[in-house]
Amino acid sequence: MLTRPKVTDELIEQIRQTIEENPSWGRKRISIHLCEIWDWRVPGGQLKDISCRDMLRSLDKAGKIKLPEPQSTIGLHPRKEIEHRQHNEEPVSSALGELRPLRVEVVERGETLAEFKSYIDRYHYLGYGRTVGENMKYIIRSRDGTALACLLFGSAAWSCRDRDSFIGWNNEQRTAGLTMTTNSTRFLVLPWVSVPHLASHVLSLISRRISEDWQKKYGHGLVLLETFVESGRFRGTCYRAANWILVGKTAGRGRDDRRNLKALPVKDIYLLPLVRRWRETLLAQ
Repeated sequence: MLTRPKVTDELIEQIRQTIEENPSWGRKRISIHLCEIWDWRVPGGQLKDISCRDMLRSLDKAGKIKLPEPQSTIGLHPRKEIEHRQHNEEPVSSALGELRPLRVEVVERGETLAEFKSYIDRYHYLGYGRTVGENMKYIIRSRDGTALACLLFGSAAWSCRDRDSFIGWNNEQRTAGLTMTTNSTRFLVLPWVSVPHLASHVLSLISRRISEDWQKKYGHGLVLLETFVESGRFRGTCYRAANWILVGKTAGRGRDDRRNLKALPVKDIYLLPLVRRWRETLLAQ
């Protein structure tokens, strides 16, 4: 099975039994076992245990299953500090046509990953943070190889009132559909780059290829992109120019703040469907 297993009552019961019958297993061992049972693999044959763990966490948050507590790695694998490298900060100020065709580089490992992390951590106002689960990283370069921008896509927000209302899905549909949605968590045009229309052009380039890139990496494509733009800091002009849809605002709460105790900046919610019948696809899961 290369496609994501459909979340049914029978599948949820199978997960519950696996957890109950193996009380000593951690989350990773559970996800590997389930992938083996379902034969859930990428086209290259590797088990999709990371995708499976994302699905299990979603079911746990929805109260459908009860996962064991995450195994602590504190003191065993401390987070490696990101190396801030010296970069060529020579100003890039020209017409977009003088830089095209732009080169889209998928970031995976090695020197390119170190370069990517350094750019994001040094120059994005949120820093690099951490990536959990399925994600995709890109560096955008001019035709001569000069770095211009970076993008990081990761897990979609578990719950977002205005987004969920716009899509029209219930909790079960959302649990299944989130794997076909990704969140643009970081978008950085390097601070010494000043090129009119570059940001919207980059967003359009990525939207045309990200589903295929996701398919190659994780064995399934995408239906919808989302992002959250801090309205007090940015106007979201490049997203609107790239045909993203403004669907509402966040409530100013963290994803786990059920008592509304932690105020966060209000953000505009933008969505970009990648296929024609995107809503029907998400609701059919």
